[in-house]
Amino acid sequence: MANHVLDITNEHCPMTFVKTKLKLAQIAEGDTLEVLLTEGEPLNNLPKSAKEQGYQVLSVTHVEGPVHKVIIQK
Repeated sequence: MANHVLDITNEHCPMTFVKTKLKLAQIAEGDTLEVLLTEGEPLNNLPKSAKEQGYQVLSVTHVEGPVHKVIIQK
């Protein structure tokens, strides 16, 4: 099992989930993806969209300032 990191703090919806979905397509089943994103729309939408797509959201944590970390398992 490998861990991958994706920084989408400079992206806006809907590109945040598009980039996350593309990255998830590249990783192996069981791997985790650590997504760094900003609060607001990305933080509100990404975990919900990931769950709707069948991925498991393991955690959502505040990092610093407006930045949060979402860990998704494929």
